[in-house]
Amino acid sequence: MQVKGKGLLKGLGITLKRFFKPKVTVQYPEQRLPLPDRFYGKPEFYYDKCIACNMCVNACPNKVIKLETEAVDKKKVVTRYDFDQQYCLFCGLCQEACPKDAIKFSKDFELTQYNRPDIKIKFVKPEQVEQRKEEIRKAAAEKAAAEAAKAAQEAALKPETADKEGT
Repeated sequence: MQVKGKGLLKGLGITLKRFFKPKVTVQYPEQRLPLPDRFYGKPEFYYDKCIACNMCVNACPNKVIKLETEAVDKKKVVTRYDFDQQYCLFCGLCQEACPKDAIKFSKDFELTQYNRPDIKIKFVKPEQVEQRKEEIRKAAAEKAAAEAAKAAQEAALKPETADKEGT
């Protein structure tokens, strides 16, 4: 013999149990649940750490990252680093591929934008590029001056040693 409404009674029993248990509602904007350690939120790019190796671009399965470089005194300078987060999988492969930890993901998950073009993140500013180029040029000039001074010092020492050997 089958009892009709067995599923209904089972469902009402679950509802009554839950009704008398304490509530676990979180008032979202004021309170936030803790995020897991491996959570991938908004990307962060550290321009000073980047060596323009292109490994993050090659690791991205959706080709979300656009990287442009320029050679200054035999060194690469990142001139553009764009991140199109509307197509990002937030898989973290770019972060894992980066040898210098120049790209990381923060715990910020509120990534909404009102305008579609604002979704693309442009990490590199022209001022940063010009500053980096100037630093490289200055370091190259200092290195050349140091090498010239060393060569002049060695040239000055050679005649003295040649005179001593001749006597």
